[in-house]
Amino acid sequence: MSKGLTVILEEWKCLEEEYQQLQEKHQMYLQKLNEISKLQNSCSSSISSQRRKLKEVSHLVKRCSTGPSEEDAKTLDEIKEKIKTRPNAFFEMEAFLPQKNGLYLSLVLGNVNVTLLSKQSKFAYKDEYEKFKLCLTVLLLLCSFICYFFVSYRFLDAILNFLLVWYYCTLTIRESILITNGSRIKGWWVFHHYVSAFLSGVMLTWPDGILYKTFRNQFLAYTLYQSFVQCLQCYYQSGCLYRLRALGERHNMDLTVEGFQSWMWKGLTFLLPFLFFGHFWQLFNSLCLFRMAQLPDCKEWQARLGTTLHGVKFPSASSKQCERDTQRGEAKRADTTEMDAETAANSEPMVGEEEPLFGNLDLFLFSLIAGLLVYWFMSRKKPEPIPEFKKLETPAPTTKETSFIEKMKKTGKNIIVFYGSQTGTGEEFANRLSKDAQRYGMKGMAADPEEYDMGELSRLSEIENSLAIFCMATYGEGDPTDNAQDFYDWLQENDDEDLSGLNYTVFALGNKTYEHYNAMGKYVDKRLEELGAKRIFDLGLGDDDGNLEEDFISWREQFWPAVCEHFGVEASGDDSSIRQYELKELTDVNMNKVFTGEIGRLKSFEVQKPPYDSKNPFLATVTLNRRLNKGGDRHLMHLEVDITGSRIRYESGDHVAVFPTNDSALVNKLGQILAVDLDVVISLNNLDEESNKRHPFPCPTTYRTALTHYLDITHPPRTNVLYELAQYASDPKDQENMRKMASSSPEGKALYQGWVLDACRNILAILEDMPSLRPPIDHLCELLPRLQARYYSIASSSKVHPNSIHICAVVVEYNTKTGRVNKGVATNWLKNKLVTDNGHKSTVPMYIRKSQFRLPFKATNPVIMIGPGTGIAPFMGFIQERGWLKQQGKEVGETVLYFGCRHKDEDFIYQEELQDAEKNEVITQLNVAFSRDQEQKVYVQHMMKTNKEHIWKLIHSDNAHIYVCGDARNMAKDVQLAFYEIAEELGGMTRTQATDYIKKLMTKGRYSQDVWS
Repeated sequence: MSKGLTVILEEWKCLEEEYQQLQEKHQMYLQKLNEISKLQNSCSSSISSQRRKLKEVSHLVKRCSTGPSEEDAKTLDEIKEKIKTRPNAFFEMEAFLPQKNGLYLSLVLGNVNVTLLSKQSKFAYKDEYEKFKLCLTVLLLLCSFICYFFVSYRFLDAILNFLLVWYYCTLTIRESILITNGSRIKGWWVFHHYVSAFLSGVMLTWPDGILYKTFRNQFLAYTLYQSFVQCLQCYYQSGCLYRLRALGERHNMDLTVEGFQSWMWKGLTFLLPFLFFGHFWQLFNSLCLFRMAQLPDCKEWQARLGTTLHGVKFPSASSKQCERDTQRGEAKRADTTEMDAETAANSEPMVGEEEPLFGNLDLFLFSLIAGLLVYWFMSRKKPEPIPEFKKLETPAPTTKETSFIEKMKKTGKNIIVFYGSQTGTGEEFANRLSKDAQRYGMKGMAADPEEYDMGELSRLSEIENSLAIFCMATYGEGDPTDNAQDFYDWLQENDDEDLSGLNYTVFALGNKTYEHYNAMGKYVDKRLEELGAKRIFDLGLGDDDGNLEEDFISWREQFWPAVCEHFGVEASGDDSSIRQYELKELTDVNMNKVFTGEIGRLKSFEVQKPPYDSKNPFLATVTLNRRLNKGGDRHLMHLEVDITGSRIRYESGDHVAVFPTNDSALVNKLGQILAVDLDVVISLNNLDEESNKRHPFPCPTTYRTALTHYLDITHPPRTNVLYELAQYASDPKDQENMRKMASSSPEGKALYQGWVLDACRNILAILEDMPSLRPPIDHLCELLPRLQARYYSIASSSKVHPNSIHICAVVVEYNTKTGRVNKGVATNWLKNKLVTDNGHKSTVPMYIRKSQFRLPFKATNPVIMIGPGTGIAPFMGFIQERGWLKQQGKEVGETVLYFGCRHKDEDFIYQEELQDAEKNEVITQLNVAFSRDQEQKVYVQHMMKTNKEHIWKLIHSDNAHIYVCGDARNMAKDVQLAFYEIAEELGGMTRTQATDYIKKLMTKGRYSQDVWS
């Protein structure tokens, strides 16, 4: 067999396999489509049934006249209130179900289904409708202006009138589609456009003659005026919709209902004179045409019909104005339902043989001036202004380059390293790889996928010898990191994307103790290949449970030679340090413009403005800080912070992120060892002027602030830091050891593992143990990673504590092999957050990170909670919420808790709260494992096996939800194993079947984990 045929057969085999996969995927799609169709029919019939039954119940309630007791009367009133609100609920449900077309749409489109089944598509269609109106209105304004002032040809008039007919007909179709999709557009509004379409048709068919020419300029002037007012209305309507949506979602602006109403009424006050004048112009048009129709020479039926149509439009427009004013008052309900208010009418002066006192242009200008005068008069008469929006004082927006292709071309770079990072490690690895490129004769840049248009990946082939590297971390239960979410969505949604010209490789960051180990990196690697991209080096898998740094170095050492071989380039052999930032010391600086620990916006801690997130944390006041355990050498604490007035909302199971600061004693020691003044104001500026990242941390600032708030000085430094700092060691032996530790040799890896990691040496300990190493502090600040926020499961429920967030944590403190005492940054910082500190209230910078760790939607579902130690934190919130539901009279399912601690008399945390909850039957079964109160250790999984029959009944028969919180390395695995064994023993399953059974529970959201390692 020839070589060419062999290649063809191999290609055909691959094509056949892909075709089989496509068929399976399409079959699954058809199956899901069929299921959705059945669900839609089922929902529609259920709503119809509910409406019928609701009507029957409503009649029964009205007939209930048997003199009910006070309690019964109260129950009946509650039922009546719910009956009133139920139709709105049905309306909202039907908005996302297929609807039958009305008579008009059936005549125009037939039985084509025009229902939009998602909120996004409804908004998109509504926005497109608004844009269409605005564009056509501007076009009509220009056309009528040209016809009125510059040209007077009948065929141009005909084009304008035809455009008007098409415009209004299209509007009626689009508005009918919006009504079908749940819009509350009034019938008179659509009717107004029917009449306008008909009227424009009348003008289109009016034959050229004296009477037509007499009315022509009047009609054109009115059309010009009407288009102008409609432009104003489009601006007002878009402002209303924007503020309404922002008022509901509360992001980007601090919107208030009062502020919205103020803006709304000011806009209406401005528009009213123009609208009022336009409506009477309609009447004037009707009177003029009526006079024209009475003339003996008038033979055209268009004059009589125009009289009637303008007359019909006048009361229609007036009622529209009245209803518009009342509708705007209900603006808070608006969604896709608010339709623009538009003026509609056509009219003008004159008819007859005599010249009128005022010309058409005079009338137009007079109305404009009169409208402005009325607006000025009404505005100045207001005694008190209504509160305005409180706008964020943000700096002027800077244009940010979203095209990484153009940036790479501009800066002569051919390698781009995208990172998905939650804790900063992925970003750090990306920066290291981009710096490596220079050592191999190439130019690289690190990039946040959130900041660029990832659809440009297909264009990377425009750059010679180009390569995309992806350092992708996995977060939570196999999810992408926050900054990689959009990229993940893009990969999922763009099946038709052709990436055949893209060269790529992926390094994944994960932790083997988690169920979905490196899921994001694996997905990106597989998906890019499916879209036609060429993998030039194998997927790298980094395990943070082992030695992530070692995994990365080993992969990198093999990766770069493969890149050189692929592109036919040779390494430059330049291993010298490459600085990314240059130091600028500031002597004459305004201290009000110096960062003092703010994460994003300067002075954001002094002037707090929502929304609060990772770039703008809220300073929450500490209201309680108490020790939970009664004895022992550990310190378990319960901290409460006040969020009153912040508008922060959270749910049970969410995480609170806090921004800690480093111990001032460590910072001072660093300053002493390096012999620097820590209070010098500095700025580290990126040498690459095109980079989006101007500084490694907020600048200008002081060394003290950087080392206290922005840099991680307690974590063992990575090998790249040691490599870069080695040049500053005056002792050749120290230099050699530092470079060896940064290498991929077995001796170097062992030395790094033993001397740095196992000994838990941070940068301060390394400087103390290497007296010859004294690097410049600015280079050290450039190399150290950012100090990251710490996340804690919230130990409270917003139903019970809407203005307070509770944190439960154990203080980290341990002795190292070198005899030093290492302290956890965040927990020791929180431990020292007293309610009052030297007369000042202690504060904690924080924000909320949403979680999928949620109580079941139905309160009647049983819950099984397993959380030893501080893993009990989210369950305190769950218990509070279940208790609150019981107090509201709701039926609550079984609530089972498995908690574990070392000793009952020492660290049985929340003992009183748990026992009270059990006494009040909020917790139906409290199981506590005291691991060290007896000779043989007892853990939560042992307690579970003791109650296996009850657990199996709850899971298999009662639809219970399982929640596990705590240690991922041991506890979570042992608990999952216990569930496997229970399913095997009581469910009669094999181990494989039991594993699948539990995994199905996870897929359905009935087995949730909030674990850490």
